[in-house]
Amino acid sequence: MEPDQKSPTLSSLLGAAGRQAGRLLPRLRRGDLDDRDPDAIRELLPGLWLLISTWYRPDVRGLHHIPESGPALIVGNHTGGIMSPEVMISQLAVTSYCGVERPFFQLAHRMVLNSPLAPILRRFGTVEADPENGHTVLAEGGLLQVFPGGDYEVYRPTSQSGIIDFGGRKGFLRLALRHDVPVVPQVTIGGQETALFLTRGDRLAQLLHLDRLFRLKVLPIVLSAPFGLTLPFAPFLPLPAKITIAYLPPIDLRAAYGDDPDLDVVYTDLVATMQDVLSALQSERRLPVIG
Repeated sequence: MEPDQKSPTLSSLLGAAGRQAGRLLPRLRRGDLDDRDPDAIRELLPGLWLLISTWYRPDVRGLHHIPESGPALIVGNHTGGIMSPEVMISQLAVTSYCGVERPFFQLAHRMVLNSPLAPILRRFGTVEADPENGHTVLAEGGLLQVFPGGDYEVYRPTSQSGIIDFGGRKGFLRLALRHDVPVVPQVTIGGQETALFLTRGDRLAQLLHLDRLFRLKVLPIVLSAPFGLTLPFAPFLPLPAKITIAYLPPIDLRAAYGDDPDLDVVYTDLVATMQDVLSALQSERRLPVIG
């Protein structure tokens, strides 16, 4: 080796391997706003509610807090890995409450949009977590649901199931302010009991440059049914944990914080409010999975 050449580091080797893998993998499908299909929703809704109710025994509270008309931003904590039970449960609950024809969309990571449930999620309005999708939905008067914590929160360890963790992300607040829409907090518990989430693997994801390759900040280690150790982001059979979702009163950001709100203050207050509710929901639970 020439004197001025440096030995490759582990980080550079892992990064090169990750980039090569990115070239070999097929391009994942993106979400499309036009995929939402009210006729399909109307047809699938009763059967899916029966299936979901049998498996997760959902307890959905506070749907009356969702504004009866006009655009609004529903902001939720994320649970349960790639299977994310609150995504489908909230789709079914909000659609049943507000009606099939009311445009209701959810922003999700592209990995979710390529999971086994993707065909159904797309028909119910799940699209890629792209800022332009969010702007379009709100500009056209729709309901929009976002999960700011994304992959970072959805793969938090099971031991942290009672913690709201958006990872400091505040883009959803800018979105709400730009369109001057109310924010409806949504708090979910139970998803982290559908498997045993051991670690996010965020340091390994950083070494592999997964953020730049796949917009992934984690490489989680999960124990789940039926095979135990589950490959990162691979589908699994979720345990039938009881899922509880609570919708809180809508927040008019400018009415509450002035014409030019301090996003740090708003973020801190919102997370604290949601944390109080999550802690209360956790105190109601007696046993994992059973609820």
